[in-house]
Amino acid sequence: MELGAIAYGRAAIRDRVVRAWDDFLRVADGVDMTARSRLPGWRAHEICVHLGAWPEHQPVNGVLAAAREVLRGTPPGPPPDPDDVNSGVITTHRQASRDDVMSALRLARKQAADYLEGDEPHELDQVPVVSTVGPLPTLTILHAQIYELAVHGLDLHALGGPAPGPSLLDGGLAALTDAAGALAARVGIASTAGIGSEVGSWAFHSGSEGWRIGRWGEGSRQDVGSPDFAGKLPVRVHAPAAMLLEASAGRINPLKAVVTRRLKVHGLPGLLGLAPIVETVPGIPGGPALRVAAKGLASAGGALGRLTRH
Repeated sequence: MELGAIAYGRAAIRDRVVRAWDDFLRVADGVDMTARSRLPGWRAHEICVHLGAWPEHQPVNGVLAAAREVLRGTPPGPPPDPDDVNSGVITTHRQASRDDVMSALRLARKQAADYLEGDEPHELDQVPVVSTVGPLPTLTILHAQIYELAVHGLDLHALGGPAPGPSLLDGGLAALTDAAGALAARVGIASTAGIGSEVGSWAFHSGSEGWRIGRWGEGSRQDVGSPDFAGKLPVRVHAPAAMLLEASAGRINPLKAVVTRRLKVHGLPGLLGLAPIVETVPGIPGGPALRVAAKGLASAGGALGRLTRH
């Protein structure tokens, strides 16, 4: 069974996750925590609080605890409601100091790094854990954290914080591609699709044997990825990395980007073939616009965007 980025192992995922956290911490450290964001009711403070690790809310260790329970034979529980989870931690820590918020972010980074460089059984990586977008392998969820950091890094940049670096944006696109492939495989869709940007291009192939991801396109770095995705893909989306991430998370209307040719779609029939992904994850951010503009990879990204419901 192919399981996307898991094939590259914990060490490769760790390098990408740690680099993403370090860049996000740089962005967070340079923003005014009291600035009101484009997310209704949220300041930079709330964005950072819900990403951090707190005594009652530990996004990384919580996933690992759930995976260990599944390995012990405990049936997974129902998927969490991201709005309820976010509301609880934000209410509890609304008055947290800037130092406390930054400490919580650094702790979340440490927990991810500790697991990814540790010696826990490797079967834990592949255990399906219930997430906000349905069951996904543990390591796929930890990899998806990069996407969340990239999108929220852009949210903080919109408030005057430093711009996320190319490695964070590229990592976000890789995580987006990985999750899109996972969702397509879970629905039973056989497809090959890619996203291209100025910081890097990624593709996935999904089928009955799971999914794989890799780099594609001329000049793409092959540090992590498969050389199988050579030449032009039948289904692909091109846009600046920030636009791809923001469209997938519902931050901007992709229809306008398509009309103005800032977001270019090739192989629309193939994208439409991925539409069932949207139907299996109701309530995704930007869902109506994504259905109109590109029901494929961008819509899969919208599904993953439930991880960044705010």
